[in-house]
Amino acid sequence: MPTRRPHRRNLRALTAATAAACLAALLTACGGDSDAATTAGDAGAPGTVTVGRLSDGAARQTTLTVPEVKELHDDLPEAVRKKGTLVIAVGALPSGFPPLAYVGADQKTLTGAEPDLGRLVAAVLGLEAELRNFTWENMFVALDSGKADVAFSNVTDTEERKRKYDFASYRKDDLAFEVPKNSTWTFRGDYHALAGKTVAVGSGTNQERILLQWKAELAEEGKKLTVKYFQDSNSTYLALAGGKIDAYLGPNPAISYHVRQTAGTPRATRTAGTFSGAGETLQGLIAAATKKGSGLAEPIAAAIDHLIENGQYAQWLAAWNLSDEAVTTSRVNPPGLPLDNT
Repeated sequence: MPTRRPHRRNLRALTAATAAACLAALLTACGGDSDAATTAGDAGAPGTVTVGRLSDGAARQTTLTVPEVKELHDDLPEAVRKKGTLVIAVGALPSGFPPLAYVGADQKTLTGAEPDLGRLVAAVLGLEAELRNFTWENMFVALDSGKADVAFSNVTDTEERKRKYDFASYRKDDLAFEVPKNSTWTFRGDYHALAGKTVAVGSGTNQERILLQWKAELAEEGKKLTVKYFQDSNSTYLALAGGKIDAYLGPNPAISYHVRQTAGTPRATRTAGTFSGAGETLQGLIAAATKKGSGLAEPIAAAIDHLIENGQYAQWLAAWNLSDEAVTTSRVNPPGLPLDNT
């Protein structure tokens, strides 16, 4: 897929023209599948997106005015322009993964940093956001079948996934190990520290792939790493608190959130170390995923760049306490986790 952006030379001028209006309007307050649920895009007025809405205290609610950028709207594939909606898949079933994606305080609306960025991008492109919640595996099935246009769901850019999908990056990808607060174990980047440990990980995730690679390398050395799977995060944390596992490997934002939530409780945890989602030699990137050849990755990346340049990207990250994962630009199909995981 080509990576040149035909109208990017005009993006800064467009941003300058709209940034003042956006800043002035900023208000800040203290499917067809059985497992897919359609949720409202946003309850605000047309042209506005409320970041952190219904977050149940996980975010600082911020209302942004987000005008359509017609030049970017015109770059959309004709089929998307005609239907006027951007169907956004999120893989947060069954129990979500705050602060990135979960059911909000009203017990029905999908909220979190990932759905919020999808809403912001849709607004820039002049489209109505239609959010659909899936299990992780069925989120990709939805992209393959055309039931969803794009996935905003903490998807790591990998060389393997790029065989089927196009990507527009928007956040650094860091993984973390979470352990009970009283655990003395720490991970400093050397997989040998995992010998003899039992670690939980999500099935079908990038972190699973990295962990299984380490397991295989340890096995070649005659050492054992046990990998465990649980149905949802609640089951994982019950196992961690009960000593059935030594650690959990997951996305850094979700683990940082859980560490804050459990502080001062009998089930308090801590972060025991981080690791790039693309391995030792490459900074991992989280990206919006689209069906390969759909023509959507390029305008989505340009919309993210628009949000970066007018400051609303930074406001989105700050609202969700994710500023340390900021990127300076959105890249289409950047180098991702290598096929050999090295």
